[in-house]
Amino acid sequence: MTHFRAARWPGGFTFAEDPAIAAPQARLIWHADLDPGTLAVEARPAARGDPNAIDPAKLRVWLIAVADKDGCEHAVISDGWRHIRFDVEAGTLSAGPVILHYRIEGSLSARPKLLPLRRLVEFSLHRQFRRSLYPPDPRIARWLTALQVHDGLTAGASQREIGEALYGIERVTAEWDGASDSLRSRVRRLAGEARRLARGGYRLLMRRRGQSV
Repeated sequence: MTHFRAARWPGGFTFAEDPAIAAPQARLIWHADLDPGTLAVEARPAARGDPNAIDPAKLRVWLIAVADKDGCEHAVISDGWRHIRFDVEAGTLSAGPVILHYRIEGSLSARPKLLPLRRLVEFSLHRQFRRSLYPPDPRIARWLTALQVHDGLTAGASQREIGEALYGIERVTAEWDGASDSLRSRVRRLAGEARRLARGGYRLLMRRRGQSV
C-alpha cells in the first residue's frame, strides 16, 4: 500500500498521479460527493489469523491511500480499469491487518453502496475484480467519442474535419451538404457535449452512474 498526503484538487479528486503515467497505471481518488459508490468504513485491528481480516500490505499492487488534515484516510483499490473507493473514517490502514466495519444506512442512500460493497468483499476474498460485478456502461462509447471530438477541437479541426475522422471522408462528402442534416447535427451535438465535459461536466459522470445502480 502507498500512503500520500491528501490535497483538494480543482478537478474533483483528492489524489492524482503524474499525468505522464499511462491511464491504466494511474490512480485517481475522487471525492465522495462525486463518487456515490464511495464506502465509509471503520478499520479496527484484527486478531491474528482472523479470516475476515484484510491485510493492506498484501494489496499494495492495487491499493493507494491518502490522509487528509483531519486524519481521515481516502483509499482506492484499482487495476486501472476498475476501482473500489472507500473512506476510512476511524482507524487506519497502516497498522497491519484490519477488520473493516461498513457504515451503510437508510434505503435510498444505501443503494449506490451495495454494488461497491459486493465488489470489495469479493476482492478481499479472492484478490480479483470479478467481471460480473462490473457491467459495461453503454454510455462509455459516446463519452470516448466526445473525448476524441474534444481533441480535434483543441487541435483546431473544423466540425466537418471531425466528421471525416469519425465517419469517413466518403460518407461526409455524400451527406454533409445533402437534404438531411442528420450527420452534421450529430457532429454538432458531439462537439457541444465535448465542450460541456471539458468545462467540468465530467464530474457528474460517476454520480449519474451511481444513480443507476
